[in-house]
Amino acid sequence: MLQDTILRVDENCREEPYIVCNDSTRFLVAEELQNINLSNANIILEPVGRNTAPAIALAAAHAMKDDDPVMLVLSADHVILDKSKFQIAVEIARKQALDGNLVTFGIVPSHPETGYGYIKKSKGCDADKAFSVSAFVEKPNLEKAKDYISSGDYLWNSGMFMFRASRYLEELKKFEPKIHSICIEAVNQATEDLDFIRISEEIFQDCPNTSIDYAVMEKTGAAVVVPLDAGWSDVGSWLSLYEVSVKDKSNNVITGDSICIDTKNTLIRGDERLIATIGVDDLVIVDTKDALLVAKKDQSQKVKEVTNKLKQKGRSEYFSHREVYRPWGKYDSIDQGDRYQVKLITVKPGQKLSLQMHHHRAEHWIVVSGTAKVTLGKDEIMLSENQSTYIPLGVTHALENPGKIPLELIEVQSGSYLGEDDIVRFEDKYGRI
Repeated sequence: MLQDTILRVDENCREEPYIVCNDSTRFLVAEELQNINLSNANIILEPVGRNTAPAIALAAAHAMKDDDPVMLVLSADHVILDKSKFQIAVEIARKQALDGNLVTFGIVPSHPETGYGYIKKSKGCDADKAFSVSAFVEKPNLEKAKDYISSGDYLWNSGMFMFRASRYLEELKKFEPKIHSICIEAVNQATEDLDFIRISEEIFQDCPNTSIDYAVMEKTGAAVVVPLDAGWSDVGSWLSLYEVSVKDKSNNVITGDSICIDTKNTLIRGDERLIATIGVDDLVIVDTKDALLVAKKDQSQKVKEVTNKLKQKGRSEYFSHREVYRPWGKYDSIDQGDRYQVKLITVKPGQKLSLQMHHHRAEHWIVVSGTAKVTLGKDEIMLSENQSTYIPLGVTHALENPGKIPLELIEVQSGSYLGEDDIVRFEDKYGRI
């Protein structure tokens, strides 16, 4: 979906994109961009989440270092089926942005939806292809939603925007000066980390947590809405993913290995294991490496309540994943106990892990596929499929893939402490401390 979001923008007017994400997803984002041959993206790392107004301000302030571009702001969890209609709407919005307006895209509603906010349009401009914004309206109840649809004056709030970087920062400074000043300082003090722009947590953590709608769009006198009817969906829940997906003859959406008996109107998504269902209807079943979710479709948005409980209980599932991406590849923690942990490590061709040592654990490495170049103290050894080596506690070591195919190996850790912070790095090609 991240790739689709970028590729739906007309390449003739698409400049170097800014991607705002958090630290834990940075290598996954970089890899997805590389897979579409996009090596010139600016990836800004937020140390803490502070909603859309600050995130956009970071990108705008950084872009202003070189120019004053027109910014098209897109979320990575949207589906837009008709790319040509989307591009036409963007061109209409661009003209408005060049005139100094702050543009939002309003989705032409297909039904009285209670899960979206609405935009009330006012007088038309640009031959009625764009409209002044009369009001932003919170998510309504069903009766109000029906009234909005019948009036013809309301559009769904898509959360997509377009404006000059300077105009956004100007209006942000007017209405939310604290957000503006913190974001400007954060960008001025930002550091480069490989291909990433790293924002200081010390500065950014004091930034108010505010959306662009509340901070700017609902207050500015320059808000314009461009209607968009291009098969849009905000895939912010499992229900919305079900609605936009291709269904089988029983109205099921199935990804992964499954056996379904008397099952209908259900979304099933699995990573590894077989999922078997019998006599179920209207469910969401999602089995990942981290957890299993089973919910009624119309209750699936309450998954946020689950994550809140995980946070309250201090559960590891809230802040870490079994599969973790690194600049050299990834690892999957496939089993663990009190004094052992087993990982499947994948190293991309030509990449190398840091030269490091551990105070509290020893490691066994068994090559599954590919070729491994292993530094072990002062020695270097080459390992191929089915060969292994042992790294004693306290010994300096490194792992490299000199081959042309991914290196996969099983790592068995044993010791009194197995945390990721038990790594002392001596050399690292990626600049990590």
